[in-house]
Amino acid sequence: MSAAPTATTLPRHAVLADVLPQARVRDATLVLSGALLTALLAQIEINVPPSPVPITGQTLAVGLVGATLGARRGATSLALYALLGLFLPFYSGGSSGWDVIWGASGGYIIGFIFAAGAIGWLAERGADRRVVFAFLAFVVGQLIVFAFGLAGLKISVEESWGWTIHNGFTLFIFGGVVKAVIGAIALPSAWHLVRRFEKR
Repeated sequence: MSAAPTATTLPRHAVLADVLPQARVRDATLVLSGALLTALLAQIEINVPPSPVPITGQTLAVGLVGATLGARRGATSLALYALLGLFLPFYSGGSSGWDVIWGASGGYIIGFIFAAGAIGWLAERGADRRVVFAFLAFVVGQLIVFAFGLAGLKISVEESWGWTIHNGFTLFIFGGVVKAVIGAIALPSAWHLVRRFEKR
């Protein structure tokens, strides 16, 4: 049996999930766990009228899952979340089904997949190990979510671009910054704990 990897023996593009042994079981478990975490944080919901899209904890989950699992597993985890939400009450407010995907929030949910992949790609290159770069990775991920989200919102509500940007992006800037700060603190701190544990 091979020894568990450590922070010093991990391959160059390793992320936090790679610290754990048993790759196949680990990957399947973490992909499912990431989808469930996103579903859980989706239930943290704050309505911001007149926007039809609520503020939720989903984008925080997207950043944490992407950075922790890496590009491939992170994107897979959020794709699983999107798929499970078609049948289970996993979307914000316990909603589910194709109506959500085709509705005001659908573009954001699709964007989660690409954002997790992008944040994971950046984490594989060490962006999650320093506060500034972790913050920027979260910002990049959220901009990807908003790009997809605004396109979906515009199609869904058929309002002007000014209305769409204000109600689908501007109202969410402060919350996005807060989530990026949380990620920028949590991820380097997790790496610090990993290294500290290994020294014992």
